[in-house]
Amino acid sequence: MASVHESLYFNPMMTNGVVHANVFGIKDWVTPYKISVLALLYDMTASKTTLPERRRLNKLILPLQQGPDLTLVQFLKTVEECCPQSAYAVKQRLQEMADGELKDMEYFFSTLPTPFTAFDSEAYKTSVVGLFMRHMLLAYNKLSFSQVYKLYKSLQLYYHSHYAKPGDGRVSLPALVADDSDMDLTSTEDTVGDRIDREELDTTLLESELRNDNTPSSGPLSQKQAEYFLARQAYLLKNDENKALKPAALQEELNNMLKFNPDFAEAHYLNYLNSMRVQDIFLSAHGLLHYFDRLILSGNEGKSNGDEGYGRSLRYAALNLASLHCRFGHYQQADLALQEAVRIAQESNDHVCLQHCLSWLYTLEQMKGSDSTVLTEDSVKMAAHFCLPYLASLGIQSLVQQGATQGKTAHKLMDALKDTDILHWKHSLSELIEISLAQTTSIWRMYGKSTMALQQAQLLLNMSSLEQVNFGVQQNNTEAFAVALCHLAELHAEQGLYSAVSDILQHLKEQFPPHSQHAK
Repeated sequence: MASVHESLYFNPMMTNGVVHANVFGIKDWVTPYKISVLALLYDMTASKTTLPERRRLNKLILPLQQGPDLTLVQFLKTVEECCPQSAYAVKQRLQEMADGELKDMEYFFSTLPTPFTAFDSEAYKTSVVGLFMRHMLLAYNKLSFSQVYKLYKSLQLYYHSHYAKPGDGRVSLPALVADDSDMDLTSTEDTVGDRIDREELDTTLLESELRNDNTPSSGPLSQKQAEYFLARQAYLLKNDENKALKPAALQEELNNMLKFNPDFAEAHYLNYLNSMRVQDIFLSAHGLLHYFDRLILSGNEGKSNGDEGYGRSLRYAALNLASLHCRFGHYQQADLALQEAVRIAQESNDHVCLQHCLSWLYTLEQMKGSDSTVLTEDSVKMAAHFCLPYLASLGIQSLVQQGATQGKTAHKLMDALKDTDILHWKHSLSELIEISLAQTTSIWRMYGKSTMALQQAQLLLNMSSLEQVNFGVQQNNTEAFAVALCHLAELHAEQGLYSAVSDILQHLKEQFPPHSQHAK
């Protein structure tokens, strides 16, 4: 039967799918990769493509603009999967500039459609394409002549480093990389300083299957690139872990990111989530504590709320630490962390945090095997009093789960779940709707009603999520889905459909890898 305590994990990093990243101190530059993206957008506005190809390219625009720089091979491969014609046109355009002269690159920028006049194309000033073109044109026009020349040399290197034949005498990869300070768009004057050679960005974080895990670290990311990367990986870890980077690859990228900015709080939080995937208690606690330390030191909470923001970070840090120890079965440490969270919440008169603490308290008692009925009932009453429907519904679902194991009659359990369902749909609590359906499936199975259990399981598996779908991924890796699929496999086995059972179990193994939380 689906447990309910997993929904209480506090995720301060995700707010409407956006990560609020610290400033890296690194500006957005005009890079050869962005010129490649600009060439793709120019081809989209100038050429005619089929409707399916146009749709695929439109979906590709934002990931290409917001994600980290790709090598030319990776970029062309990504575009070719959507529209081979556009990939060929972009390659030809880059070849003309790389094999030509500086004036060819100047001509390319001069022929771009003006966002303020292109009313009938994708390059209109308020469109995604138009905004990107405006940004690039403004950035390019601010470059001095020497910076334009360095950009041209970098473009030549970007193209020829992947299409040069061995032994043709072309320059090696790091030889012509422009100094980052020269490409800073906040300065129009040449700067004199030490030249720092660095390898070209050689990884893609948009599609994990295109990534080579042996690739060296890519160097610093811009603020927008870091925000996009963290938001994407956190969303995938929450909703479909198989589509996120592998734990080792993600850890490598996070280490590289923290090397350039050790105080980047959200990177520490993603480090915590990644360590949870592989059941590493030491790194999980390390990442969680560093996240809250950096959050307090950065002043993000305190600037708006003063001392209240500082205290809020402390009490939720203790609460998350308690949930972490519960996850790993460290009940004594979890109890101590909960007591600390309760103490700080009482000092601040934070009723919401106290209700979360009470919910974890009865969850902890259940995990210990103790009777927590009284605590759960108190939690439901207090949550209803403070208008916290999420916590109240969690408490009722926990009481239903306890009642089922204690042998209470089915109609009482179903009546309780029916009341909570009304609350779920009223407040669009998608996760609790899934848990409720999984619990209903389990109850029908427990009382021998296989047809009703099958109906509820199918209803859960075919239900569209009420949550916003980002990055083209819907949440399907929760414990409720695992429980429903397991019941479905048992129901097929009872009917002798063992081939279907094998297919379901194979899907379960793929969807819930051995290291994941619900693989058991």
